[in-house]
Amino acid sequence: MILQNLNYPLDFKFKITTLSSDFNITDKNGNYVAYVRQKMFKLKEDVIIFNDETRTRELFRIQANQWIDFNASYSMTDLENGKNFGTLARKGMRSLWKSHYDVLDENNALKYQISEDNAWVKILDGFIGEIPIVGMFTGYFLNPSYTVKDSAGKEYFRLKKMPSLIGRRFQLDRLIDIDDKDESLVVLSLLMMVLLERERG
Repeated sequence: MILQNLNYPLDFKFKITTLSSDFNITDKNGNYVAYVRQKMFKLKEDVIIFNDETRTRELFRIQANQWIDFNASYSMTDLENGKNFGTLARKGMRSLWKSHYDVLDENNALKYQISEDNAWVKILDGFIGEIPIVGMFTGYFLNPSYTVKDSAGKEYFRLKKMPSLIGRRFQLDRLIDIDDKDESLVVLSLLMMVLLERERG
């Protein structure tokens, strides 16, 4: 399964009517790209990607692997053929200061890297968020962004958290063209990263 003919920017919009971390991915015309549902009460992350909110067709599944040396990785499975699609790996020590993830293909070869653009945004959000009343509005002016690059430093995508009271919307832009399979791998990696970053605050 490959996500094809994506019309950017893509919107990642979390639902506020469910207890689980569900969100829709739609294109610039409002058409569904996918519906993401994180299973609740799991010791390790378990995420299903559906074709839309009706959940009639499962496209991909992302599951956490074992923690090794303070790094965590998340395997992506193409549910059409049951094969490994790739892996998202969080770089533990590097992510303490500024979030950093590696995107690996089905052969565990490094394809892309996702890096937070400005670590101070997260730090200020943590400090100001503790201030009564003022902290409620950090979602309007402290919004991180993340850039996807290859090993040569060429930029392919940028994901931004959009201003909102409860931080429930992200927007993804493609900066340059990319192979369809790699594009799907990056989009899957970013949707998993969004879930992880929300958990971290």
